[in-house]
Amino acid sequence: MNPALVYLAQTETTAGFLSQNSDALAKTKNRPSHKSFLISVDSLKTLQTFTRIPHQHKKYVRKSSKTTFAYPCGLAIRVVKDAEHLSFLKKLKWSYSTSSNESGKHFDEAFALQKADAIVFTCKGFFEDTPSTIVKLGKTKMRKLR
Repeated sequence: MNPALVYLAQTETTAGFLSQNSDALAKTKNRPSHKSFLISVDSLKTLQTFTRIPHQHKKYVRKSSKTTFAYPCGLAIRVVKDAEHLSFLKKLKWSYSTSSNESGKHFDEAFALQKADAIVFTCKGFFEDTPSTIVKLGKTKMRKLR
């Protein structure tokens, strides 16, 4: 697998573009390059290479699904638990992730298929579902953002 390519894959919540190259993702979505992407990781061990989980929130992070956590270091990271998406992500260990629509618009399968460098098909097909919950973690407090 080439980490520089932009992959179209069905994530836990929506059809998404995934890549380890954030500049390629920004260009694909016509999005300002200064806006950051969330990071999808394949395990808690990989998560620990990016940031430290505040002690009071370790159990909550470990048990949560379809939840993205914004850490005090400024990164937004989600540990993937969906089996089909995880089988793809294990090959990369981690990737930047974003919905597969043009910036500010709804999902359009034709746009997504045209813009992706590689397409990862699953038996589910591609669909848009409710977005993941986003929780901001502090050293002691947490706050739901979405």
